[in-house]
Amino acid sequence: MPVLWNGVIAFGMVSIPVSLRAATDSHDIGLHQYHAADGGRIRYRKVCELDDEAVEPEDVVRGLVTEDGELVLIDEDDLADLPVSSSKTIEVVQFVESRQIDPIYYEKSYYAEPGKGASKPYVLLREALLGSGKIAVVRVTLRRRETLAALQPRDEVLVLHTMMWPDEILPPEVSGLDGEAEKTELQVAATLIDAMTGDFRPEEYSDAYQEALRDLIEAKKEGLMDALQKSLETKEGKRRPAKKAARKATARKTTAKKSTAKKAAKKTARQRKSA
Repeated sequence: MPVLWNGVIAFGMVSIPVSLRAATDSHDIGLHQYHAADGGRIRYRKVCELDDEAVEPEDVVRGLVTEDGELVLIDEDDLADLPVSSSKTIEVVQFVESRQIDPIYYEKSYYAEPGKGASKPYVLLREALLGSGKIAVVRVTLRRRETLAALQPRDEVLVLHTMMWPDEILPPEVSGLDGEAEKTELQVAATLIDAMTGDFRPEEYSDAYQEALRDLIEAKKEGLMDALQKSLETKEGKRRPAKKAARKATARKTTAKKSTAKKAAKKTARQRKSA
């Protein structure tokens, strides 16, 4: 994966140069839209809903409709004036027990690899975190957006998990939570949980949908190849009778020419005798 960010981890009086690379990547197959009749790719245009005219990219601005119904348009110059942090520092602000961070806060993960000459302080921070069992809560600016993040060791590398802000976590709005569990039911459930308890091995699980989709694509591909082969065979079959017919026609013309020539020769011979 390419390097997405370069900067330093600020840990007390220590600065550790690091680079960030994406730690995850979706395996989903990207399906596009095509015209079923001729296989042409379907494209989308930006169209103004007021005049139904296509709008060029340079004429597009962002905006929103406020709660009182007023439209506010914002262009790139407006955004450029905002006080956006351009810091290249992963600032450690606190160390916490890992269990104190609810996984719902985690957003995206990045591998933080040491920069040139940073191996020793990098290993120092990694081993210190491993020994303490704690996670570093940090602030970092990625893509012009400052965010909270958690920095923790994973095997030999430090991993940065960007986090949601507290006001971005929605409260649950779920109904049907007023039921009661009987003691015997809890015992049965506990027995079932014990029976199904084991070590989590993620490699034992797979995405059945994506695997089936890949199989479908491969089958369709082979089917298309079969259809192409049959089409070629059909065309070849049509060519062969046509070639035979052409050869027969040529033979008939040749025979006819020879017969005509013979008749002409005989006629000439008769004329010579009579003369």
